[in-house]
Amino acid sequence: MHIRRDIKVGLSVAAAVAWIGAVTLLIVHEPDPGASSPAELRDRLATALAGHDADALAGLLDYPGSGADDFAKDYVAVLAGNGVHAVTVRLAPDDRDPTRATVDGVLADGRPFSYPLTVTTEEGRWTVAFTPPLP
Repeated sequence: MHIRRDIKVGLSVAAAVAWIGAVTLLIVHEPDPGASSPAELRDRLATALAGHDADALAGLLDYPGSGADDFAKDYVAVLAGNGVHAVTVRLAPDDRDPTRATVDGVLADGRPFSYPLTVTTEEGRWTVAFTPPLP
């Protein structure tokens, strides 16, 4: 009887170790948020906003904690609800080392809109933050 119990315990421990290993590998291989260059950030941000793509937007956000996914879902829902289209993104003051991104687009009723975002960089990854840019 003890052998059967020992086998069950051993299999349970092995399954737990395998599960922990699989989760660790998934986390390690998850891409870092952001883009590898300002130009890539500009292009991916414009595509994510124009396509109302929450997953793509979440991957570009400098967002505290783990709330980027929820924020991105809510944000693109508002974009879609307002019929946002013709989105473009401009970087400033310098395309190679920007501190701001300006998002321009058109609402469903034809009215244009524009707003600034803060561009951040850390360890070679470029992201945007939905906070007012510093002067």
